[in-house]
Amino acid sequence: MTDLSELPLITNSLESTSRLQLLVLSNGHGEDIIAVRILQELQRLSSPPDIFALPIVGEGRAYQELNVPRIGAVQTMPSGGFIYMDSRQFMRDVRGGLVQLTWKQIQAIRCWVNCQTKLGNKKAILAVGDIVPLLFAAISGANYAFVGTAKSEYYVRDQDGLLTRRSKSVRWENFSGSIYHPWERWLMSRRRCRGVFPRDSLTTEILKKSQIRAFDLGNPMMDGLEPMLTNSKFYSADTEQEEIVRPLIVTLLPGSRANEAYANWEMIMTAVSGLITGWQERDMVFLGAIAPGLDGDILSQTLQIQGWQRCPQSPIQLADPDYLTFKQKNNYVILTQKAYGDCLHLGDLAIAMAGTATEQFIGLGKPAIAIPGKGPQYNPAFAEAQSRLLGSSLILVEQPIKITQVVRSLLNNPDLFNEIAENGVQRMGQPGAAKRIAECLQARLG
Repeated sequence: MTDLSELPLITNSLESTSRLQLLVLSNGHGEDIIAVRILQELQRLSSPPDIFALPIVGEGRAYQELNVPRIGAVQTMPSGGFIYMDSRQFMRDVRGGLVQLTWKQIQAIRCWVNCQTKLGNKKAILAVGDIVPLLFAAISGANYAFVGTAKSEYYVRDQDGLLTRRSKSVRWENFSGSIYHPWERWLMSRRRCRGVFPRDSLTTEILKKSQIRAFDLGNPMMDGLEPMLTNSKFYSADTEQEEIVRPLIVTLLPGSRANEAYANWEMIMTAVSGLITGWQERDMVFLGAIAPGLDGDILSQTLQIQGWQRCPQSPIQLADPDYLTFKQKNNYVILTQKAYGDCLHLGDLAIAMAGTATEQFIGLGKPAIAIPGKGPQYNPAFAEAQSRLLGSSLILVEQPIKITQVVRSLLNNPDLFNEIAENGVQRMGQPGAAKRIAECLQARLG
């Protein structure tokens, strides 16, 4: 990782007294959350900037929770932000006003940069996401920095070299020697681009070869995942015996996009039923990490249709007074919308049909089994790309019924668990990236 002590310090007396005004651009719900984590750390610094935001995709509710003022127009598009995965979704967004919205947003950014400010104040932009906010920042006329969340060299290579791919069309991804295309690297290499923060060490190493000011400070996606209830445990008086006989804990990650998540949940519960039937060596507890925006009643109905009964007592304590427990024989399903960190940390493995949540679970050093859905987000193409990004930590199965065989293979191979633990941390990084990036931003943009 880059040593922050090596970064240039601000010594000019005028600069040390001026106040930075920072506009954050992000293009998606996940990107909004990553941006907010960095902003929280910026606000904790001794001389925090004045912060503004423009969420390019969606309404940016994460910024509202931080009381960050918003500039420009915002609008939720029909695709929900997944236009790059499906041309039909893109055309729906165009018909929904995407072009007009984009033009208004560019005008708002330029107006913010060029409007009069107090003497000595500086303006800068932090772009979080992909080429869209990066391009908006580059044409703004202000200094800018870029947090690249969408691309990683792991999509095309690992430490041993380029990945073997079947389709000739995939050469397009790496035709110039990097997952970032020449025009993207050109935007990152401009004099006004004061810092680039890739999501992993391998990507940073490749970008530095193009004379880009890239800093290997980690991935903010791994911040803020601490369990809320640190003493969560099974009811048992003998800890050693408990570990030997305790149920297997499986975290369930259906995604956060409403209609898609409900369909994903049905597939996941089919896998759960098959796992219970086909592998009875151990009781199991399934932790459903449910996004706050989903309707828990719909998920509960799916459980009850498949024979799960509401249960007043739970085998695990979670930091959520409203979690629901269901039982079938000696197995449990627990649904929670408030104890996300607990679900990630307690799970031995995951059945996943999600984007960010799957990556975070694997970043904790644990294996995930993925079932490609029908999209628009978690479709076969997305799942295949995610498996390249996450390597041996993510195991794809074509049908839910095949999960039983994979779980059996995993549990009979302790060496593979150790390999997966190392791989996950290597690809997703250590916690604390948001603070490191905030300190670097203050030095580079101040």
